[in-house]
Amino acid sequence: MPIPDSITDTHLHLWNPSHFRYPWLKGVPAINRDFLLPDRRAAVAGCGILRSVFVECAAAADSVAPEADWIFRLASKPASGIIGVVASVWPERKNFARLLDVIAGHPLLKGIRRVLHTEPDGLPASPQFSANVRRLGSLGLTFDLCVLERQLPQAVDLVDKCPGVTFVLNHCGMPDIAARAPDFWRSQILRLAERPNVVCKVSGLLLYAAEDQRSADGLRPWFGHVVASFGWDRVLWGGDWPVCTLAASLLRWVAVTRELLGLLHATTAQRNALFNLNAERIYNL
Repeated sequence: MPIPDSITDTHLHLWNPSHFRYPWLKGVPAINRDFLLPDRRAAVAGCGILRSVFVECAAAADSVAPEADWIFRLASKPASGIIGVVASVWPERKNFARLLDVIAGHPLLKGIRRVLHTEPDGLPASPQFSANVRRLGSLGLTFDLCVLERQLPQAVDLVDKCPGVTFVLNHCGMPDIAARAPDFWRSQILRLAERPNVVCKVSGLLLYAAEDQRSADGLRPWFGHVVASFGWDRVLWGGDWPVCTLAASLLRWVAVTRELLGLLHATTAQRNALFNLNAERIYNL
């Protein structure tokens, strides 16, 4: 049983641009450097984060397989604190099944992610994409959905084509909190929550908020809507480190989350569900 209010972080990134290619980092100079385990240990000091799930880092196509091999080797060391891996395999490609077979037997593999928010709208609509995602169901692997707010209807369509797969919506669907116009996002979150095979990862919210909204009071409408839509048994917590540092430290995000739980009068059981138990069940940790 986890220590009360300890945290399983379901969204950890580590990257190594000295060895692998991450084209998107060129546009984000503040985090365009190596982020490795020593950096992580410093970031989690005092946070209460004891365990983490690594999530792929949108590496270039020729770096996807090397990244997976690197993180599996890194995570195999007990001191890493990594207890699961969400790796990258691209469902739009014909070699998806072959590449998936290479890693599917690894005990740390828990799911697959394909970042869609940087890709053209409509990519997941192809028959090949959905057919390949459906393969994950029989393997007991999740699919992490990483889409922009405007792409949420495409996410609904993909979910409907893959009823046997558990989908993990990343970053609460990337709401444009700073725009202060939540109606479209709220309606799409409700649609996704109607699908029982979808859960929501509470992560990234500080990044999508304006500076004056980066507080528990400012984020409460969005956090509260996610919890009200999905329920406490279908939400899990993610740090999104080191991307989160573009808005605030990991320690700050943990503190804001705990303040949000206080505002919603979350019980001990509900806090433990968000911070630990749902992650264990959904990612089969």
